Amino acid sequence: MRREVFRGEHEEFRELVKTFLAREVLPHYAQWESDGLVDRDVWRVAGKHGLLGMDVDAVYGGGGESDYRYHVVISEEFARAGVHAPSLSLHNEIVGPYLRTLTTPEQRGRWLPGFCSGELVTAIAITEPDAGSDLSRVRTTARRSGGDFVLNGRKTFISHAEQADLLLVVARTGSRDTEFSLLAVERGTPGLTVGERIDKIGMRALDTCELAFDDVIVPAGNVLGTEGRAMAYLIRNLRQERLWIATSALAGAESVFEETVRYCRDREVSGGTLISHQHTRFVLAELATSLAVARTFTDRCVAEHADGRLGSEDAAMAKWWNTELARRTVDRCLQLHGGYGFTRDFRVGREFVDTRVQTIYGGTTEVMKETIAQSLI
Repeated sequence: MRREVFRGEHEEFRELVKTFLAREVLPHYAQWESDGLVDRDVWRVAGKHGLLGMDVDAVYGGGGESDYRYHVVISEEFARAGVHAPSLSLHNEIVGPYLRTLTTPEQRGRWLPGFCSGELVTAIAITEPDAGSDLSRVRTTARRSGGDFVLNGRKTFISHAEQADLLLVVARTGSRDTEFSLLAVERGTPGLTVGERIDKIGMRALDTCELAFDDVIVPAGNVLGTEGRAMAYLIRNLRQERLWIATSALAGAESVFEETVRYCRDREVSGGTLISHQHTRFVLAELATSLAVARTFTDRCVAEHADGRLGSEDAAMAKWWNTELARRTVDRCLQLHGGYGFTRDFRVGREFVDTRVQTIYGGTTEVMKETIAQSLI
């Protein structure tokens, strides 16, 4: 079916993203996967192409365009290309809203120009070794000391941690269970230690590390928004984070499926092509139908979010449904590839491990179902 969520200007932007990927990312991606890290220069090139800070005010070097659909174009095209690093969407969609909406004019002047140019890479640190993403169990603390905060604690599974110039850290700043604050910690601050890269099974080019904060002095001028209000800020941004994961998961699954159809048309087995066998055709028919139905709902969610009307339960539905669908799709496509599917030479093999985490990060499938259930009570 024809997609109606995008207009001509979005499709022009899509061609720009495709060109960036073809010229600046795909030729180097295998090496980055091997190295466990992208070339830092790619961030600056992304900034020059206008792929960073599209919704940031032009006075800071941004695009000045608040239309959420430009973010969707980036997440879709990166997913269709099988590219998971650099995660421009994490930078733009997850960290970006905090820097745009919670900062003072002085803070915006300090951070947003580099955010848009690619000179300043960002990350957000919420998850802890013994707490996961459960904020009620977060143990990282920031206590007042004169006009500053003293930050102590540990974070884990922090994407972009190795290259990040600015970390947004969630820490307890009061005695109540919900009293958290969002502190910006700059690269090289004494007491901040970036640990070894976590040896992930997938998304290996996306640097992911543990962080340690040992008596890190954070100036009061580096608190984002109101002290003690981080919980509300995080909840407000969850819908966009989950929709990003949903759009990325679906676009990636569609791309793997399309490649699998081509493979089945060409692959000779048992006296004919794979697609000449009824079982293969039925598998492909089932996947095509599931993806088409998910596409309709997802595009509706994108349109609703662009208009500021997306509910948290709808975002949770899209996130759990699309990520679980992507997992099933890649698994069945790998089976159709036979032994070749179990190699990293074929896209489906790489995606088998890369996409597995999508049902976990941003809130597990089980958390999504509970969020939906709570909306029904």
